[in-house]
Amino acid sequence: MKTRAAVLHGPTKTFSVEELELDEPKAGEVLVKMVATGICHSDWHFATGDHPARYPIVPGHEGAGIVEKVGPGVTEVQPGDHVLLTFIPPCGKCRWCLTGLPVLCDRGAGATIGAQLDGTFRLRTKDGQEVGQFAMIGCFSEYTVAPADAIVKIDSDIPLDRACLVSCCVPTGVGAAAKRGEVRAGEVVAVFGLGGVGMNAVQGAALAGASKVIAVDLVPWKLEAAQEFGATHTINAQYEDPVQRILDLTNGVGADKTIVTIGHVEPEHIGLAYRATRKAGRCVVVGLAPIATDSMKVPPADLVLLGKEVVGTLYGHVNPRVDFPYLLQLYRAGRLKLDELVTKTYRLEEINQGYADLLEGRVIRGVILFD
Repeated sequence: MKTRAAVLHGPTKTFSVEELELDEPKAGEVLVKMVATGICHSDWHFATGDHPARYPIVPGHEGAGIVEKVGPGVTEVQPGDHVLLTFIPPCGKCRWCLTGLPVLCDRGAGATIGAQLDGTFRLRTKDGQEVGQFAMIGCFSEYTVAPADAIVKIDSDIPLDRACLVSCCVPTGVGAAAKRGEVRAGEVVAVFGLGGVGMNAVQGAALAGASKVIAVDLVPWKLEAAQEFGATHTINAQYEDPVQRILDLTNGVGADKTIVTIGHVEPEHIGLAYRATRKAGRCVVVGLAPIATDSMKVPPADLVLLGKEVVGTLYGHVNPRVDFPYLLQLYRAGRLKLDELVTKTYRLEEINQGYADLLEGRVIRGVILFD
């Protein structure tokens, strides 16, 4: 069958929207008609070459859609089911899956190659060139074939243009605070960067009962919006030293937990958050850095003398099959904000404008809606 998709033919900083050939789902695979896909900064790293990939490739990993067809052996979903896609299809058998960390499943090693689990490709250009799907899902496509293990069925009453955010930015941000950050009631949390993930780290900290949630960014309207998600204090880093302000707000102690959710992390960003963290506190790094970055600007002696921690998290350390439904229940109950995250919607043909808006700080989250 044919599908229209946004393709990267290299680190060109430009997506090409074109018609591709898509194979039928094989054993253990599912064909999904995409309804909505979030525009995430993580995919942009392939457009710049900060993170290498096999090109051509269709990125996109924050997707929601409706099952169109299932391959042989698939019983957990059927045509008509509403689903979310997860960018690591956990095997359920490796060390990481068995110890409650399916987002670190060994299958993730093939995410940027774009082949399916059997090593073959489902997408091709008109002239027969094989096209990869990032993380085996490639959500920047009208239709996609994905492993059944990457499919999470959800209730059909939840709008898919909102539910799609629970495929990435919501669990990543909320999980960075609640799971990896282990934020406790009464603690002080500082979040650096207020994109889709950062805003969810803010609401994740608030949901966990933080007494102060300090939001740091350079964009005034995002700082205002952060208050709606639970921020008690805001810092515009263009005009204030965020470290000094956080120390002032905590009587010189520092934040219990700091979370770095900047889309393009540089060593100085981690150093900044680290300095704002109290003794024996935890600095959680979420945003991606260029693959070649090898320094965090963290004084090694401080790790010992001050007992601080610097930890990373992928996907907020969540378990998609458990946490996606849980987060959607919070949304249904009015405790988790999804509607407010979507600043603007786009057609697939407008994906380059969507990324321009993201990079210029004009959106919290942009969402592509498919016809």
